[in-house]
Amino acid sequence: MRRILVAGITGAGKSTLARTLGERFGLPFHEMDALHFTGPGWAVNPEFGAEVARIAAGPAWIFDSFGYPEVRDLLWEQADTVLWLDYPKRVVLPRVLRRSLRRTLLRERVFGGNREKLTEWFSPDHPVRWAWSQHATRRADIGRRAHDPRFAPLQVIRFATPAETAAWLAGGAGQQP
Repeated sequence: MRRILVAGITGAGKSTLARTLGERFGLPFHEMDALHFTGPGWAVNPEFGAEVARIAAGPAWIFDSFGYPEVRDLLWEQADTVLWLDYPKRVVLPRVLRRSLRRTLLRERVFGGNREKLTEWFSPDHPVRWAWSQHATRRADIGRRAHDPRFAPLQVIRFATPAETAAWLAGGAGQQP
C-alpha cells in the first residue's frame, strides 16, 4: 500500500482515515477538496488536473476522494489500494450534518478560505443534501469501479461499518512493507 485512494460518500470519514494512514505510514496525504477549491466563492483551481496528475505520478500518496470526474480514472489507474468506506446513510448523514452545522455556526474556514453559509444549505450541492441524494449513486459507482477490469491489479478493501474500519486499523492496517 503505497498509493492509496480512500473512497466513499460525503461524511463517511475519508479525510480522517486518509490523514491517519498518512501519519502511520509516513505517506503524503492530499485532501482532494483543498486541491480543487483554491479561492473565494469556491473558485476551482485552474491547474487542478495537472496538479493531481503530478502527485499521482509519484511513488507514494494518499487521496481522500472517489475523485472528481476529470481525475477519477487517473487516480483509479495509479492507485494500488482503494479503501472503500461503504457506510449506510444512517452513519454518514449524522456525521455530515454535525460537520456542516459546526462549520456554518462557527464560520470555520475550509477549502480556499471559503465558509459554509446557511443559504448554501438549500443548494443541491450542499454536503448534507449531497450525502442524502447521492448515497446510492456513489455506492453503485464505486462498486462498478471495484469490479472493473481496467483496474484489475487494484486491491479494494470494503468497510461496511466504522467498527470494521476501526478493527482493521487496530489490527495493523495491512502493515506497510
